[in-house]
Amino acid sequence: MGWFKKDPLQIITFQSYGTDSHFYIRGRALEDENIDLSKNGLFSLIKNTYKRFETDEIPFTKLKITLPNDSVYYTKTDKRGYFKFKENIRGLAEMTNEEGWLPYEISFEETFSKRVINNNNRFPGKMLISSSWSSPQVKKTEFGVISDIDDTILQTGVTSFLKLKLIFNTFFRNAESRSPLQGASKFYQLLHQGKTGKEANPLFYVSHSPWNLYRYLALFLKANNFPKGPILLRSFPTPFRRKEKEEKPQKQQEILDILETYPKMSFILIGDSGEHDADIYIEIAQKFPKRIKAIYLRSVTHKKKMARIRGLFSSFEITPVLLVSDSKEAIAHARSLGFIA
Repeated sequence: MGWFKKDPLQIITFQSYGTDSHFYIRGRALEDENIDLSKNGLFSLIKNTYKRFETDEIPFTKLKITLPNDSVYYTKTDKRGYFKFKENIRGLAEMTNEEGWLPYEISFEETFSKRVINNNNRFPGKMLISSSWSSPQVKKTEFGVISDIDDTILQTGVTSFLKLKLIFNTFFRNAESRSPLQGASKFYQLLHQGKTGKEANPLFYVSHSPWNLYRYLALFLKANNFPKGPILLRSFPTPFRRKEKEEKPQKQQEILDILETYPKMSFILIGDSGEHDADIYIEIAQKFPKRIKAIYLRSVTHKKKMARIRGLFSSFEITPVLLVSDSKEAIAHARSLGFIA
């Protein structure tokens, strides 16, 4: 599992979220496979894809977390190299920037820490804190936005025959060459800036994709000028594990966790009509009717799926719902409701 190889080590931090008193970070310790996400060419794309999924994780190793005020905490990776650290810490908001991002550093604590690249055993991370708990220098927040990624802002082909387009787009195209759905970036920037144009409404990106695609998706969002936000993916399921009867889908549980973390914040939900976003969003709106400001679902080119979605929302009156063919419709609707300038 990577203990005796001479490959350099790295810690990948996942952009996370918390509050002024709730520090919550996630990431993974791995051998550095030197993946260049900008490379084109069939051989390079296949090689990078293989490296993303054939990982040499660093299990059960101690990690050191350092905050901007030099306070130190410790965590440990699990058997697959992942770490998740939660701690109640006061005064976190005072260390954020104007967008509400808290920087921190994480490093290996074991003797093999010298195996990191150039002996630089300092890996940066960021955690988002809603301005509801932030200090005066942070911009105001009016609402949050929770968005799916696949076929909502990034065309994947998840509804294609045998998901062949999804496989091709994921494995044989690099992140920077992928195009977002037209106008999506502008719509998200307008939501981020809010009705005054000067807000910092937080964006949360939730996907059923595995954590192995985290850097790929993060590069896509950055390259296409989407607002920075926590990217919440999933671990591969444990083989033969039985799902509990009341257990919610991973994407739904992530959304519920966000709502629980920010109990006073209302949200806009954005997804697509291809998979299960509509069902998840309906259930969440029913549970939190006063906190869901609107639901936007991007239409897909699948007649049966679209007919089912229209049926689901035919008598739904809890919150405004819009099935959109393009981002211009969503922008006009959001403007009419006073969400954006």
